[in-house]
Amino acid sequence: MSRQRELPDGHAAPGRVFITGGTGFIGRHVTRRALARGWDVALLVRRADSPRAQRMAAEGARLILGDVTDRNAFRTALEVASPDLLLHIAGWYELGIPRRARRRMWAVNVEATEIVLSLAAEAGVRRTVYTSSTVALGDTGGSTADESFARRAQPLSYYERTKTEGHAIAIRHQSAGEPVVIVCPAQVIGPEDHSAFGIMARLYARRRLPPLGWAPESIFTFAHVEDVAEAMLRAAEHGLDGETYFVAGTQLTNRQMAAVWGESCGRSRRFVWLPRTLAMLQASLAAPLLRLAGQPAFLSPEVIRSSFVTFAYSSERATQDLGAAFRPAEQAWREALQEAAGPGRS
Repeated sequence: MSRQRELPDGHAAPGRVFITGGTGFIGRHVTRRALARGWDVALLVRRADSPRAQRMAAEGARLILGDVTDRNAFRTALEVASPDLLLHIAGWYELGIPRRARRRMWAVNVEATEIVLSLAAEAGVRRTVYTSSTVALGDTGGSTADESFARRAQPLSYYERTKTEGHAIAIRHQSAGEPVVIVCPAQVIGPEDHSAFGIMARLYARRRLPPLGWAPESIFTFAHVEDVAEAMLRAAEHGLDGETYFVAGTQLTNRQMAAVWGESCGRSRRFVWLPRTLAMLQASLAAPLLRLAGQPAFLSPEVIRSSFVTFAYSSERATQDLGAAFRPAEQAWREALQEAAGPGRS
């Protein structure tokens, strides 16, 4: 008996879906939307008793133990899942990590990409969707880039370096004729966003961060996590093997973003924009203190270096070919800040 059903446009929807990173910031939104589609969803988890894993299990996902950085463990998990579709979302996103953590980030973002894609091909998985990032292409140099864009600038963080390498691995698997679709989110925002943007937005919304910023004219591309999750599933359903899709959203300068923050949080005081040298000094002092306190170094030299850029990407291919839709960045930020402020706060 077939495990597939036909979509209205004739595409075959997967019967069994296996998701890595399905309990993470983006992944749990993808998981919930996959379950809402009626798909048979299994999640790769390192601990089945973790609160996030248990929450996804309660919503209908099956849990399969494994680790994307362990080839044998992932092969076993893949055999158990026996999926028609594999969404590889697992990754480590963080700027300002200490040098001792680099080996682990490389394993998660680079080596695991090769493990997952090669074993998926070996197992005959009908389609694999790899979650890359627009940061894998880097600074767009003042222009808005589409999927034909090739990296021009050197990576500005170790995270950027690992995603560049992971993206190259995925391209190589596509070139080998494997059924791989690449999706590239940009700056994803929403509840529990753990990026530097997300952490600072929460602190600002709760009046724990003064209106200080840097790189006011730098451009970033923002999308709400719900829109990104939907676009990723549309790439899984309707995307073409061998294609890359930017699921990036719309653009704001840091100055425009700060204005939205102030308006959304009822803060009339204008941002003070620090020059690069002063921002770097502030970050150099703050990073070790944050780590000492057991916090991510959301204010670090890597964060500052990664701020003086144009990360401008077009989602036109995703909107036209996949029917993806992205709410304006201003709206996405207003909703994220409202959630961050908590009940009864503005």
